[in-house]
Amino acid sequence: MPSIASHIGRRELRAAGLCYLAIIALGLWSELFVRGQLVVAGDAAATAQRIAAHPQLWRLGILADLLMQVLDLPVIVVLWRLLRPVNETLALTATGLNLVQTAVLVGNRVQLLAPLELLATSAFPPGQREALAMLAVHLHGQGFGIGLIFFGFACVIRGALIAASGVLPRLLGGLLVLAGLAYLLNSFALLLAPDIAKWLFPTVLLPAFFGELLFALWLTAGRPLRVME
Repeated sequence: MPSIASHIGRRELRAAGLCYLAIIALGLWSELFVRGQLVVAGDAAATAQRIAAHPQLWRLGILADLLMQVLDLPVIVVLWRLLRPVNETLALTATGLNLVQTAVLVGNRVQLLAPLELLATSAFPPGQREALAMLAVHLHGQGFGIGLIFFGFACVIRGALIAASGVLPRLLGGLLVLAGLAYLLNSFALLLAPDIAKWLFPTVLLPAFFGELLFALWLTAGRPLRVME
């Protein structure tokens, strides 16, 4: 690596960490306290009834999801700057994978608008509207799994770069690799073996949650770094 020193500032790291923590909080809220409360697994009629009774809450969940993707961008930029000196090609690859994931998830949110539109129309019989609304929710889950494949690979690459940096904590790198592998296992199971995925979820994602949370907290601590570019 060339011997030009670059300073990653405390404020940049802290800002990225706060964005990361906000992403985690928004994701938990929209998944557990919005969809987790309104979607009844295996019951299209009950799900449709709850969404129709709380349309604003459903919309707020979508907004929280979109804010997550907006906050992704400053985190992606800071991580690119942080890890580029370790291996520019791999850091750029992780950045590209993360951007693909963000784009996939943004487009996938349209699926969550479908239940509101379907339940407000009279073009279909009630039972058909409910079934189509539930299908849209299910497809959103599938799309989310597809997006996390790209993020899983990004986490593995970033974790490996952190572990190899000699500057950043190796433990964080290992935890981020584990998080990425958990995302990949969950997503591939969702696509290839749905019955197994139901058995794995949500336990398989616990390593991802703790790995990302600890990494976000470390960034938020804002410890300034000098790395070599």
